[in-house]
Amino acid sequence: MTSAASSTSSAPGEYAHPVIPDTSRPDVVLVGGGVMSATLAALLGIVAPHWSITLFEAGDKVAAESSDGWNNAGTGHSALCELNYTPAGKDGTVDATKANQINEQFQLSRQFWSHLVRTGLTDSPKHFITPVPHISFVHGTEGQDYMRARHAALTASPLFAELELTTSQDELAGWVPLMMEGRDPAQPVAATRSTAGTDVDFGSLTRLLLDQATSRGVAVHTGTSVQDLERTTDGRWKVTARHHASGEEFTVNAGFVFVGAGGGALPLLQRADIPEIKGFGGFPVSGLFLRSKNEQLAARHQAKVYGQAAVGAPPMSVPHLDLRLIDGQQSLLFGPYAGFSPKFLKSGSWLDLPRSVRLGNIGSMLGVARTQTALTRYLVGQVLQRPSDRLEALEEFVPTAEGDDWEMIHAGQRVQVIKQDAKGRGVLQFGTELIVGGEGTIAGLLGASPGASTAVAAMLDLLRRAFPDQHADWEPLLREAIPSYGRTLAEEPALLAEVREETTRTLQLTGPVELAGAR
Repeated sequence: MTSAASSTSSAPGEYAHPVIPDTSRPDVVLVGGGVMSATLAALLGIVAPHWSITLFEAGDKVAAESSDGWNNAGTGHSALCELNYTPAGKDGTVDATKANQINEQFQLSRQFWSHLVRTGLTDSPKHFITPVPHISFVHGTEGQDYMRARHAALTASPLFAELELTTSQDELAGWVPLMMEGRDPAQPVAATRSTAGTDVDFGSLTRLLLDQATSRGVAVHTGTSVQDLERTTDGRWKVTARHHASGEEFTVNAGFVFVGAGGGALPLLQRADIPEIKGFGGFPVSGLFLRSKNEQLAARHQAKVYGQAAVGAPPMSVPHLDLRLIDGQQSLLFGPYAGFSPKFLKSGSWLDLPRSVRLGNIGSMLGVARTQTALTRYLVGQVLQRPSDRLEALEEFVPTAEGDDWEMIHAGQRVQVIKQDAKGRGVLQFGTELIVGGEGTIAGLLGASPGASTAVAAMLDLLRRAFPDQHADWEPLLREAIPSYGRTLAEEPALLAEVREETTRTLQLTGPVELAGAR
């Protein structure tokens, strides 16, 4: 195995750019400096510490796109409050299957992060994770009926056994005083609360992971974009990259390539020309949020509260009011409001969407254009909204909201997956999709929510699918770091209690909301 080039960090998220000779043959190339690549680097550090790894990030800093703290809502997505994971049938019965799956995946993340903290990732886990209650909120008698059914469906699993339910405005005034002040006392309400919820600064987590990676020899190159991916006759990958500041273009020969470039993953996988990407397309959506840095407001809303999407609106439109803890400050975010841009990244090109249309996916994309009329109407309505319309939506959550306390911010671009179903029809998928091709020599991740929260589960799946020959030898090492790996916590209450106690203690997820210093 070859040794990785050294790379020293000059500031959080910034790394040096050592010269790379064209003879470089890293075992692994990671494309994109977000939480997915950082997580894979950390996992490989456990199972294959002798492998050489090189990472290329097009931006000047890592974690500057979807992983950045202000480019996502920071919800540790564990299905404790997200109502789109618990749909109700026509008979009112709630299906908790997806919620259980998402929660199991987040438990893997908690365990892995806990392992990394124990082994020196940071002296304070509050640099990236903080306990924040997760609350679901609805109003109206139908909303109350749904919430009761949802609570019953979730608490049937030990994963959600501690979920609280209330239909009392007085009790809710203790949970979320900012939301109850000025509300019609006759309005029927219902809510559930879990004190096991978290706020996660995925930008800070990514920088910590990559700082640790560079300390063990991983070469991280910022300001360097991958231009092309070409399979060579020996089954490896010729990776052509360009350093923006110097204009230098160079190639490396990699044994395995992971494309974790967020919205930029689709065009790179298309350039790799693997058959597995045929039929896939992307639909970009801009995320907008109202943000308040008024600390007095934040002090009265120490929670993340998710509501229900409007009838006919897509799952990505679920409104939520979130406490955020970033750079040593408490803030509030409300949204999302959707916008449209053909860019696949915030720093992308206006030509990203048209360039992604190929003969192999034009059928899928036209099929979605024909069937997603409700989404089209929703996006048009969102784009045409006035500031007063956005404030009115906020007032559903905060009746006493004042516009002067809030500013509009642009969060990250999200590229929803378009794929073909079993009948060859184009469908829009609101989730993530792991693509593995080249006989396991290349992989990429497409899609959005729940995204970063389940990065560990996604990268464990990658290890299993891309490295089947090594995986049996790796499993004991992975279970040392992640005790529930390969098991189902919902079916093993004793193991669930054990990992909850350990991760809660190690990640310091008890007590009131507290901030660490800015990282």
